[in-house]
Amino acid sequence: MNNPILATLIENYRWDLSLYTFVGIIGLSMLGARLIRLVPALRSADDLNVSTYKEKMVKPRYAANQKWNMKWGLFFTAIIFVAIMPFCLTLAPQPLWSMMLDMVVILMVYDFFYYLTHRFVFHDAGFLGGPLIWMHAVHHRQHNPCRRDSSYIHPLEVFLGLGLYVATIALLPLAMGKFHVATIIITWIAFQQINLHNHDRWETDKFPYKYLSYAAKLHHFHHAKFTGGNFATITPLYDWMFGTLDNGEGGKSSARKLKDIEAQTEAAEA
Repeated sequence: MNNPILATLIENYRWDLSLYTFVGIIGLSMLGARLIRLVPALRSADDLNVSTYKEKMVKPRYAANQKWNMKWGLFFTAIIFVAIMPFCLTLAPQPLWSMMLDMVVILMVYDFFYYLTHRFVFHDAGFLGGPLIWMHAVHHRQHNPCRRDSSYIHPLEVFLGLGLYVATIALLPLAMGKFHVATIIITWIAFQQINLHNHDRWETDKFPYKYLSYAAKLHHFHHAKFTGGNFATITPLYDWMFGTLDNGEGGKSSARKLKDIEAQTEAAEA
């Protein structure tokens, strides 16, 4: 082939590994959904969130947003697994410690940049002044979210959220090498499930569920007050490091009132 760049792209394009990864994510997610039903506390939380979601789906605007974002989510996912993932994956044997380190690096690098985006782009905080606060205000209409409210967002935020995570996976191999298929399967599920759980209605606050309760509470504080805190999604580490952790005492309130932001959002959608 005369074009060396095209030849390199073709050589490194592993559609089969991308397919294995996609099937693995779907399969393990379905298995996990069944397994949690075997644990009474998790089954109770699942029932609560499912019933709450059904109540919300009765509202036409809520249902329209969920259906719209499901379509966009499938579209963006197709692009990711056809055009990006095939260049990032390998099945070459790797030590378990190396794969575990890769998982931690992927999730923490992503969470760092998500923290910055959430704080300075989606909220009215810092030198940028929250340029996309009107977009993120769609998500904050849910003041007491349930699990499926993680996807109650503006369609462009679907693109930005997935794009930031996939950009992390796409760029890190430049320094770390390609990631094992199992690494991406596990980190994708972790990324997805942690974000879902942050929106959970959660009632059990006893061992061994204390951290799950704490994580959900942190994000519910964020939703209830449009707070200027709790911006990270994977762990509270970056909020703790940068002084934006809100344990319910109030945190740093947004400079704008939520009702004004909602009014701007409704006007933009009209």
